Amino acid sequence: MFGNFIDQFWPSTIDGLSLGAIYALVALGYTMVYGVLRLINFAHSEIFMIGTFAGLITLNAIGLSGSVGGVALIGVVLLLAVVGALASGASAVALEFVAYRPLRRRGASRLAALISAIGASLFLQQLFARVLIPWWFDLPEEKGALPIQHHFVERTPVVSVGDLTIPNDKLMVFVGAILMMIALDQFVNRTRLGRGIRAAAQDPETAVLMGVNIDRVVSTTFLIGGAMAGVAAALYLLRFEDSHYFVGFLLGIKAFTAAVLGGIGNLRGALLGGLTLGLIEMYGSVIFGTEWQHVVAFSVLVLVLMFRPTGILGESLQQARA
Repeated sequence: MFGNFIDQFWPSTIDGLSLGAIYALVALGYTMVYGVLRLINFAHSEIFMIGTFAGLITLNAIGLSGSVGGVALIGVVLLLAVVGALASGASAVALEFVAYRPLRRRGASRLAALISAIGASLFLQQLFARVLIPWWFDLPEEKGALPIQHHFVERTPVVSVGDLTIPNDKLMVFVGAILMMIALDQFVNRTRLGRGIRAAAQDPETAVLMGVNIDRVVSTTFLIGGAMAGVAAALYLLRFEDSHYFVGFLLGIKAFTAAVLGGIGNLRGALLGGLTLGLIEMYGSVIFGTEWQHVVAFSVLVLVLMFRPTGILGESLQQARA
């Protein structure tokens, strides 16, 4: 068992880092919304799903029927990232306006907002499975629940040294996710709007007295979190080349696990938690078998909640310093 782990160490490490990078980007949406509203937005997984289908529709629209590599592949992924960010970001803002803002203005409890999030998640899943996917891809209704595939990646090794081989798609996933996280971290810590987000997270009443528009801050938070999920959707398509209406459910729970692992409400914690969870998941699947992959991931969530509920870093968005 451990001999197999040693043999598969480098491949599982590369797989874990690329998968963990996707978890981390999706986890940013959870951690930002929680930092500002103290709300677990369980419909965020469907925001990610919307980004994947925006990417698939784009691939069909540009008529890409074969595999591409090199500079062309980078261009395609950038296009998918922009489209995914726009689609997911707009969907997240609409979700906040319809499902959360009316409750917030009425002073509803967090439990009511949580129930609204679950309802929105189920609604979006069924809307895509029964209506939008069959319509967009010209399929019978019963085919809407099946995976939609589009093979467009020409996979080539970028680095090959001994047992270490890094293919182009996994390298692009990791580098793209790191660049997006650096950009978001700089935005939150150095821009005026980022300071407004931190102020609203720390003390919304005082922030209002200081001239911060809370509705604008909340909408911006959902927009940024949704955009990150859209970029994650583009990287997911690069990595797996398919999607379905249920794609966000399991991945969303794992992204939430990554956010908790790193420290819910902590942007850098989302990165650390995502990469750590991806590595643990891949290492666990090598040691115990692929059928235990999801068990390992959720065992991590249980252990973190039992022994360190504040996560690895623990510092929340409201405590971040300018």
